[in-house]
Amino acid sequence: MESWADLQWLLWIGLALALGAVEIASLDLVFAMVAAAALVAAAGAALGLSLPLQVITFAVAAALLLAVARPVVLRYVRPRVPLVATGTDGGIGQRAEVLEPVGPRDGRVKLRGEVWSARTEAGGVLPAGADVEVVRIDGATAVVRALPPTDPSDRRERPAPDGPAPGGPSPTSPWSPS
Repeated sequence: MESWADLQWLLWIGLALALGAVEIASLDLVFAMVAAAALVAAAGAALGLSLPLQVITFAVAAALLLAVARPVVLRYVRPRVPLVATGTDGGIGQRAEVLEPVGPRDGRVKLRGEVWSARTEAGGVLPAGADVEVVRIDGATAVVRALPPTDPSDRRERPAPDGPAPGGPSPTSPWSPS
């Protein structure tokens, strides 16, 4: 039977695997760096370092990896696109239509296909049918402000910001006319 000192490297490997599994759940690279430090300590154990030296090696490697390597890796791993506002933050800056007159205390608007309670930002009453912009969301209430009226003769169909006009072929489609 092997001695405890001969199996210490295996315990460090087991710790590294467990930390790697936790990293898969968190995806923040903290546990990955600590798992790499456990692998460094496993190498020290395999080379015959005493347990206190293995722990010191683990701590120093973890500190260096977290302070130096993690920020560098995060710069290359994180997406380089702006974050998309979701939930209530996604409604800020959006157009809404007034369903029931909106005043400083109450009203109703249709925002992204849903009916929201609303109130005006600066007082006054906005009539039903008016176009408004959502300034912020307070709880379940959209705080809105009036938009200037649009010209009814300007009802052209505009393409969506991320695609072609509805019904038209995509410019990259193999079926688009050449």
